[in-house]
Amino acid sequence: MRKIGVLGGMGPEATIYFMQQVVDAVQARDDADHIPLLVDNNTQVPSRIKAILEGGGEDPGPVLAQMARGLVGAGAEALVMPCNTAHYYAGQVAAATDMPFLNMIDLSCAEAARIAPGGKVGLLGSPALQQVGVFETALAGAGLTPVYAAEQGRALATIRSIKAQGPSEFAAHTLIDICTRMVTDGADVICICCTEFSLLAAEIDAKVPMFDALQVLVNATVEYSRSGVSSPGVNQSDDVKIATSL
Repeated sequence: MRKIGVLGGMGPEATIYFMQQVVDAVQARDDADHIPLLVDNNTQVPSRIKAILEGGGEDPGPVLAQMARGLVGAGAEALVMPCNTAHYYAGQVAAATDMPFLNMIDLSCAEAARIAPGGKVGLLGSPALQQVGVFETALAGAGLTPVYAAEQGRALATIRSIKAQGPSEFAAHTLIDICTRMVTDGADVICICCTEFSLLAAEIDAKVPMFDALQVLVNATVEYSRSGVSSPGVNQSDDVKIATSL
């Protein structure tokens, strides 16, 4: 199996959750049946919120590129980054090495198109996704239209609450309210596209089909490690399909 390098720490609990989901996705009889992961759980990556939403924060791009190089240097044969907002810097990560980068945004848009072809996708994530259009290119390429949370401040406050205090019943209720409004605004499918929100995926009732971008990445990670088969969201390397990176 191919070793997968994980650019983590954004946040650390979400990284651990991603790793647990990868473990749970494999029916193993022994340790050697599991996916080999090399994880840089770097909690010191500059804040994406400060850099994108607030302005003036340190640029996370160079740090993420260095993490990618370090993971490949340690033996990673492909890279993943379980943080949606950080995919604003996906181009820098993909360009930092010659190894494939499994792009969670492209993979998620392909999944949304499978569920609701030509439909509207409610993006349950950070306000930064809308401000810099992290999903826009991939959605347009898949023939999809985004629907964002009407109350972006509540979404951001919930992210900060989960980072500080962990998932809570109050946070789950807030996310249900946000999803209800997105469905009212026309969403045909909901994509959970914040890895903090992934921690509450089982608690969210969206009233329309819903999927978790993190779980999409988990599935792609397992598939690629086992077979090396490229997916719609794999960037870089001559022997895999090149997809548009953000």
